[in-house]
Amino acid sequence: MNPILECHHLTKQFGRFTALSDVSFSLKRGRITGLLGPNGSGKTTLIKLINGLLTPTCGEIRIDGMPVGPETKKIVSYLPDNTYLPMSGKISDIIRLFRDFYEDFDENRAEEMLQALSLNPSFRLRPLSKGTLEKVQLIMVMSRRADLYILDEPIAGVDPAARDFILKTILDYYDPQASILISTHLIADIESILNDVIFLQNGRILLQEEADEIRKKDGKSIDQLFREVFRC
Repeated sequence: MNPILECHHLTKQFGRFTALSDVSFSLKRGRITGLLGPNGSGKTTLIKLINGLLTPTCGEIRIDGMPVGPETKKIVSYLPDNTYLPMSGKISDIIRLFRDFYEDFDENRAEEMLQALSLNPSFRLRPLSKGTLEKVQLIMVMSRRADLYILDEPIAGVDPAARDFILKTILDYYDPQASILISTHLIADIESILNDVIFLQNGRILLQEEADEIRKKDGKSIDQLFREVFRC
């Protein structure tokens, strides 16, 4: 089976600054991959390239065999690292927005998750806490029946209880045949859900390996190895 995502010799420069340098990797289908690295390692730049928000200086990205473009946006569900919800509206407005924009949006799934949090679609967004807004945004993203979910720092800046909900939502509401690329520097919180890991530092890949192989070969948790490699 062909990989869902292939990146070949990606380089991204901003003037004289090189954010990514000769990055190559692929993602298997039906796997959860952690894109792990300290702040400033190039994780968000890479994710923006995959989502077509930036253009590579050189190199190539293919999603389900296609170059990044309108067709790949139909099969990728993206959670950015900041909240983009319009604060003037209600949760129901966001549901309508996603329903109208994405053919694969499952409104019943969204309502089920909102009900689990006791969040009424009539609630206005502006009074909601940062953690609750993060949950609403994640619910919308995970309510798409996508082939690839890309989640940029989904647990950063939220309390431990919110992190637990976010991780449970990721596990409970994605198709096992789909793939997830999850970016974070909070390794201990997500290690248990990862099948594969990619270590990124200064725009270069240091390691790409199965999580279980790392534990078996090195006798360490992903978090322990991360702290050693990056001297955290």
